Amino acid sequence: MRDFEPRRRGKRRFDDDDSSHFDKRHPGRSTLPSEDALDAVDGLPEGDRWSTWDQSTAGQRGPRPHPDWLVTALAAVDTELGVLKTGKEADVFLLRRGVPHTEESCLLAAKRYRSAEHRLFHRDAGYLEGRRVKESRTNRAMANRTAFGRQVVAAQWADAEFATLCRLYEAGMPVPYPVQILGTEVLLEFIGEPDGTAAPRLAEIRTRGADLAPLWDQVVEMLATLARFGLAHGDLSAYNLLVHRGRVVMIDLPQVVDVVANPRGGYFLDRDALNVGKWFAGHDLTGERWRPRSYPRCSERRPVSPERVRPALPRACRSRANGRGLTSDPRPFALDRRESP
Repeated sequence: MRDFEPRRRGKRRFDDDDSSHFDKRHPGRSTLPSEDALDAVDGLPEGDRWSTWDQSTAGQRGPRPHPDWLVTALAAVDTELGVLKTGKEADVFLLRRGVPHTEESCLLAAKRYRSAEHRLFHRDAGYLEGRRVKESRTNRAMANRTAFGRQVVAAQWADAEFATLCRLYEAGMPVPYPVQILGTEVLLEFIGEPDGTAAPRLAEIRTRGADLAPLWDQVVEMLATLARFGLAHGDLSAYNLLVHRGRVVMIDLPQVVDVVANPRGGYFLDRDALNVGKWFAGHDLTGERWRPRSYPRCSERRPVSPERVRPALPRACRSRANGRGLTSDPRPFALDRRESP
């Protein structure tokens, strides 16, 4: 009698689990496609990616109508060209979004927010006052700076900037067109030249004296418009105002403050006005439009005397919060929005 070994129970084997069986049926083909093989199928150079336009929902895209210069074709490829700026909470990269083998392309600025652990800006409690979510547990996590709370705060910076840019762009404010948001990456209109040269910051220009008057007028209008909306930039200075072909463009709005909901809103609005006012004063803008160490007064387009403790702009904004004053049209700009490169 033959002795039979007990049969061991185990997994059923399938032909697809046997690499040698696959090789016999498909000679010359690898068992499983590697990541390199997938990249070769995609046909994209290393570092490039397919356009993320279709990955954003309608609410995550910029206001309609979309500008003519914007490439929305699904066949487009995003090519990273370099770093435009590094900041406290995010880095900005230059992207070219274009359809291969065609002339259809545009330049974009990709602002990528860092995780909470890698941000260099931590004193954000004052900016977050008034920003609340529906879930009380989430609000507690944000207040206590738990790991989850820090993640929520980091996501709020990108969401707040994109939402504010959409609102201000629709109001005619000179801000970059907000193209789309996906996670913590915000894609924006690139402000600069077709060759990828970024527009200089206000702090980098060499204009002085009376030649600054047109730029000063534009900055005053910006502050007035923000006040009409009950907003403060929160960190306004000559370093987040770009000057492109004589036009001042406001950037970097993640810390935007609702001066109605935030108890310190008036303080932030005061500080914005003082920061830019000091810069213009330090660059010899004098005369009727400006006197050194004075504040901008948006309602009269001329400065308030330095004896005033608080500038007129925040006072006007407080009137708005109380339901009085500032009833004029919040769309003071009729900008010539030329096509971006």
